[in-house]
Amino acid sequence: MENSIEYRLYGKYALFTDPVTKIGGEKSTYLVPTYEALKGITQSIYWKPTIVWVVDSVRVMHKISTEAKDVKPLYYQPKKAEVYYDLSIYTYLRDVEYQVKAHFEWNMQRPDLEKDRNEDKHYQITKRSLEKGGRRDIFFGTRECQGYVEPCVFGSGAGFYDAEDSFSFGFMFHGFDYPDEHSGNMLTARFWHAEMKKGIITFPRPEDCKFRRDIRPMQPEKPAVESVEKTEAER
Repeated sequence: MENSIEYRLYGKYALFTDPVTKIGGEKSTYLVPTYEALKGITQSIYWKPTIVWVVDSVRVMHKISTEAKDVKPLYYQPKKAEVYYDLSIYTYLRDVEYQVKAHFEWNMQRPDLEKDRNEDKHYQITKRSLEKGGRRDIFFGTRECQGYVEPCVFGSGAGFYDAEDSFSFGFMFHGFDYPDEHSGNMLTARFWHAEMKKGIITFPRPEDCKFRRDIRPMQPEKPAVESVEKTEAER
């Protein structure tokens, strides 16, 4: 398919925050990246409102290992109007490397951009952006974990878990359904039972996730006329 890309993703640290620890001062990472995190990374390579990125699978290349760090997060007290430091422990993944396979589809919630649905144009732009390391900064779940991307052939090279038949990560966060990409006016969280086979995690499509939770009502942003005209001018 000319709407599919494969890339290598690597960095020193990663923090794919478990929602259970996200609300507290201390954070702990999932052992593998979530669908939503990989989607965000792919969007950093190239994205326009005309398309929606779908992550197909990720291959874990290095051994999964964690490292705890003492951090001083900033906190703001509205009543006192003061900013202060607190002490916390964050648990990161260290020395991470993945191979990712993803493809884009048309955003059917944006019929105003129908004239911009040129598959070859978006694929060629994505390909050039990937070769340059992405259009925006790449980071692993949180800003302090810098990442890097480059083209690769999915499945090439030796991975640490190639010989592992099956490995379960239990019940995990999958991603969000945003109204500007899905029908309805509700922000919804998706969950699934994650499993890795021979180092590869194959993600279900967002609509195939059985476990969901409504977060809050959300109205999709109305597209500005100027943005539509600019998109058509870029053709």
